[in-house]
Amino acid sequence: MRVISVGLDYGHKDDLHAWATLDDSERAYVARYALGRDYHKLMRNRLQKLAARIAAEVGPFGYRVFVDSAPVLERALARNAGLGWIGKHTCLIDRDGGSWFFLGEIYVDLPLPVDAPASAHCGTCTRCIDACPTAAIIAPYRLDARRCISYLTIEHEGAIPPEMRPLMGNRIYGCDDCQLVCTWNKFARRTDEPDFRARNNLDTATLPTLFAWEEDEFLRRTEGSPIRRSGHERWLRNIAVALGNAAPAADARRALESRRGHPSELMREHVHWALRRHDDAPHPRRIGTHRDQARTPPPAQASRASASRPGPQEDTAVPDGRHGIPLRRREQ
Repeated sequence: MRVISVGLDYGHKDDLHAWATLDDSERAYVARYALGRDYHKLMRNRLQKLAARIAAEVGPFGYRVFVDSAPVLERALARNAGLGWIGKHTCLIDRDGGSWFFLGEIYVDLPLPVDAPASAHCGTCTRCIDACPTAAIIAPYRLDARRCISYLTIEHEGAIPPEMRPLMGNRIYGCDDCQLVCTWNKFARRTDEPDFRARNNLDTATLPTLFAWEEDEFLRRTEGSPIRRSGHERWLRNIAVALGNAAPAADARRALESRRGHPSELMREHVHWALRRHDDAPHPRRIGTHRDQARTPPPAQASRASASRPGPQEDTAVPDGRHGIPLRRREQ
């Protein structure tokens, strides 16, 4: 068995815009990968077409396509196939294309030649570790999902731990900080894929505007979006936290007051927490994180085949000039 591992770029080289959104407490920050349509269907269709083209060349063969559809060790397989190395933030990094790309696989029963694994080039750089708003990267290559904003805003079903809420800033769905600061993303490729363009003005929307979406509007606007899977209640929960972190403003308070009597106990608790934040003390306009993070603007991979067994992670020095250069990020 062999695994054909592929990457699909989704970055827009809009780091300045991303940082500006993170610094504006009235606006909502949505992870770059979730601004447009859900990539799963698009990538699965393209992988099916790739398999059909292979069949046209070699004849019928056995295969199965995976795009986050099974417990596949996609990053380890992609590393072994030479697409990139696993960075200290646990995302895959391609030295020629950064980390803003999705991964997919085709398991095949063809005796394809195996590509050489990618070597690692993070060296002594710790930008992603230092930039994480919640200190979720507890050591190089080790991520505590319980502290990760992507997990808390997308996967976590219950109340967000109170100690995590102030650290989330205005991030309402996912987080990109560790990719935004990665120096290798100066090499990231821009994509003009229509499906990955921002929908519903999610790249510029204010928190009160999104907080006003009732469930029917949420379902209508998030049709075909990865955001829909989190559900309306989690969507409102996340925005309530962001509104609690926002600078004092009449619009923010009005929005929170409108949900004070929400039928969900979970929602009421988060709204009351946010209102207390506004009552207790004014907040600075700039959204803080657990550390001061150095920010500077940023100055589908080719497919490869690999054996299915993951190999060891390597670490080598960053070439001169790469370690401290101005930056950029992605999530997987």
